[in-house]
Amino acid sequence: MLTTILAAAAPAVEKENPYGLIPALREGGLISQTVFGILVIMLFFSLYILFTKLFEQQKIMGQQRRMRASFWNSNSLREGAAKLEKNSAYRQLVDDGLAAQEQHSKLTDPVEAHDWLHNSLRRSEDLINSQLKKGLSFLATVGSTAPFVGLFGTVIGIIRALVRIGSSGQASIDAVAGPVGEALIMTAVGLAVAVPAVLAYNWLQARNKKIAEDMSAFSNDILGYLASNGAVRPAAAKGAPVKAPAAATTTAAR
Repeated sequence: MLTTILAAAAPAVEKENPYGLIPALREGGLISQTVFGILVIMLFFSLYILFTKLFEQQKIMGQQRRMRASFWNSNSLREGAAKLEKNSAYRQLVDDGLAAQEQHSKLTDPVEAHDWLHNSLRRSEDLINSQLKKGLSFLATVGSTAPFVGLFGTVIGIIRALVRIGSSGQASIDAVAGPVGEALIMTAVGLAVAVPAVLAYNWLQARNKKIAEDMSAFSNDILGYLASNGAVRPAAAKGAPVKAPAAATTTAAR
């Protein structure tokens, strides 16, 4: 009697859950473990690309703010370029524009100066934009393929579960639902990898578009300055002292 009372009063020992990610990997064998490993690698590189590109974008956005604050207050493009960081994307545009202006005078075939400068600046823009886009295709690939990789793991898990159930001769709901539900874990993991990759891809693309628009506007300003020998320039940054534009007869690379 006492033993019965003590047994009833004692807390019930929780039964270990036989289903979950670890049991699914253990029971799924090499294929399930390989699928899970691929998804983990996809997630790792997606996060690496996300933070790397965010750092690059923030760097260029900071360069753009500093350029707007001081560049157009300079007397010439060379003086303005000297105020920018050596590895600045905006300084690269200025240097390429000045180099194109110098090279135009050396051409043996007649080429319109405006077209030559425009193409040179556009090529420089494309080089910068292509650098920003590196790695984004991987995010798009992860976003589109990770669910199917997880689904493949689920299919393999379901096949193994059904074969195991068939060989045991048990077809009750608990014998079927547990293994099949466990196999669906791989699909959930695939979605957990794909959704952040898609969100990161769209976010980075939107930020790249904003940077490209700023670069294009600056490139057009450089083109106008060079084509007019310094007579055409945008307004100086608000709050900064405005210097008179260079005379139209002076060279842009003074």
